[in-house]
Amino acid sequence: MNKKWLVMAAPAAMILGMLAWPVLAGDPEAGEALSQPCAACHGVDGNSANPEWPKIAGQNEKYLRDSLKAYRDGRRQDPLMMGQVANLSDQDIADLAAYYAGQSKQIGSADPELVELGEQIYRGGNPETGVSACMACHGPSGSGNAPAGYPAVSGQHAAYNAIALRAYANGERNGTMNAEMMQSIAERMSDEEIQAVSSYMEGLH
Repeated sequence: MNKKWLVMAAPAAMILGMLAWPVLAGDPEAGEALSQPCAACHGVDGNSANPEWPKIAGQNEKYLRDSLKAYRDGRRQDPLMMGQVANLSDQDIADLAAYYAGQSKQIGSADPELVELGEQIYRGGNPETGVSACMACHGPSGSGNAPAGYPAVSGQHAAYNAIALRAYANGERNGTMNAEMMQSIAERMSDEEIQAVSSYMEGLH
């Protein structure tokens, strides 16, 4: 095998190895018992009232686990979240993820004036600037890709979507498996495109 194929095969082997790691089974009932502190920001059932805080109801379980671990381990920075999860065990995190993944997300609505551009970016990207179509990873209906850890974006607050995309664009949001890929996409987006696709995703289902 030549060096080129060895270089290409190494990341694939690492990914396969990661997929083979045992995953703790989450207990939704235990997660519900642990969720009381989370309700202050994310709502009792994971549907936050403040549009700048994400809805986590119905979010993919793997994405929730990975995000909570990233906050706990300091790879993803947010003082409030880091303080909330600092003392959680891997089992606690698995239980919380299982609980919120099983909740029903409330779908919002898109701004009619932004739908055309938002749909264009979500479904086709912007080939001229190298912006990939969002649905390639997040799916046609915004349900994400659970095995790959790509989050569901359907129904998410437009304000939060825009905050997240801008944080990726300026490099403030990192520390997770998909951060580098998101940064390379978001930094190519105009603010108009960010606003439009953020609104479009809120009404997507």
